[in-house]
Amino acid sequence: MVNLLLNVLNRLGYIIAISFFFTKFKKSKDILEKNHHNYKEIFFLSLFFSILSIIGTYTGIEYRGALVNTRNIGVAVSGLIGGPIVGIITGIVAGIHRYCMEEYNITTLACSVGTLIGGVISGICHKKLTSKNNYLLGFLLGFFIENLSMILILIFGYFQMQFDIVKDIVTTIYFPMILANSTGSAIVLIMIDDIILEKDLLAGEQAKLALEIANKSLPFFRKKECLNQACEIILKSLGAKVVIITDRFGIIGCSSEKECFELKNRKIQSEATKKVLKTGELLILGIEEDSSLNFNYINKKIRSCIILPLFQEENQVSGTLKLYFDTSKKSILSKKYLAEGLSTLISTQMELGKIENLEVMAKEAELKALQSQINPHFLFNVLNTISSFVRIDGDKAREIILDFSTYLRYNLENSSKFVTVRMELEQVNSYINIEKSRFGDKIKVKYEIEEGILDMKIPSLTIQPLVENSIKHGILKKKDGGEIHIKIVENKENIEIVVKDDGVGIEEEIIKGLDTKIDKNIGLKNVHSRLKLLYNKGLIIERINDGTQ
Repeated sequence: MVNLLLNVLNRLGYIIAISFFFTKFKKSKDILEKNHHNYKEIFFLSLFFSILSIIGTYTGIEYRGALVNTRNIGVAVSGLIGGPIVGIITGIVAGIHRYCMEEYNITTLACSVGTLIGGVISGICHKKLTSKNNYLLGFLLGFFIENLSMILILIFGYFQMQFDIVKDIVTTIYFPMILANSTGSAIVLIMIDDIILEKDLLAGEQAKLALEIANKSLPFFRKKECLNQACEIILKSLGAKVVIITDRFGIIGCSSEKECFELKNRKIQSEATKKVLKTGELLILGIEEDSSLNFNYINKKIRSCIILPLFQEENQVSGTLKLYFDTSKKSILSKKYLAEGLSTLISTQMELGKIENLEVMAKEAELKALQSQINPHFLFNVLNTISSFVRIDGDKAREIILDFSTYLRYNLENSSKFVTVRMELEQVNSYINIEKSRFGDKIKVKYEIEEGILDMKIPSLTIQPLVENSIKHGILKKKDGGEIHIKIVENKENIEIVVKDDGVGIEEEIIKGLDTKIDKNIGLKNVHSRLKLLYNKGLIIERINDGTQ
């Protein structure tokens, strides 16, 4: 038995060596790192583990018609790594091969059936595979499958009236087979775990570098005019030749190692960049590719490029980060995790920069805006209205109080948030109800809201200040009052909001003064400034025949 054990452990070395070299190929690593596989990857894994099992059979040692082999290592690991389909395919292929490889003998059928069942059980155990103690599961599965085979050999031998022979076979080969297949399964899984650990270590190192780059460049993301310095830091840290940051239309920041790499165009031209802006997915390109998406950089020394999406709030693509290198696409693939982490951090930093700019603007504008919206004069008039209705119509007074509390709470809690269209319209409705309680039929409102748009999000306090402006400066200046038309529809990928009134019409100097310092027309200017900061485009105001829109 000792000689048999030593010989089978020798054969185990072949399986381990083959598995080791298999795990060193990049394609193999990419597949083994995944939890879910497509059909091509399932075929690839099934082919490898089937071959591994067949080699385990061919390198077996004959003993009284039985083979002392390492076939079930491939079967045990196949399902654990590849899932039920890979396990079943490997079990079937290895089982049929075992049955057909030689003339029928006393253990052929039992070993074939045991291998097939082992593949099924291996696939079932796939869900039990975790990042901890995978090798232990592999050891136990190899142990179980070999014990199953031994039991089947005894059962089949009993019915064939050759129980004494199979008993001697099992007694002799049991320990070598159990040890080789259980240990071998554990070792193969340890090697695969090392691949995943190596990936995690690389990702960790790159995440650390991404944080260091982000920390150095943080001050330069607070102002748009400082993005060139941020690009320079990224360029030096990554060893890139050119680094570019774009918005959805053109370059807003860039840095190049040498003058020969400087850009001649500021607008986005490449189809690759346009695709990233549309899909929000990373692209890695090289000059060796024959593709319409090639980045076509002007300098021939540039050989590869990583284009990453930058996101703003609500996961909308707001721009790209483009990294150009003078090395091949293959050599920069290792920078993928670093680049992804960097793009996430840059997206966050740019959003924080916007928020900081918004806060700076708000220090001057927000207080005045709130004072304009909840000024003492307005507050006094509302309280006076409530007081008068308390005497003559208690129910109406309660309605006004509810509307006023909704109005106040919304203004104080949502001054700098994104809210649903539904919430914004509730605020608008509360304000209109308050004003209608004061001015009655002089104020009429018409809503035109597209179906399915109420749960989409917009900046808070976007519509109400426009409605307030229409009432105060348009409708109430007419003797008979007028009507406000609020229209909200979806326009391609955006929301179009129109507030139109048939009042006296807005003055031209107010339209021209939207971008000037906020000291009057605060409601309009506050909305206009916030929209420009968030979307690079403010209000569009027109004077029409019977009012303003």
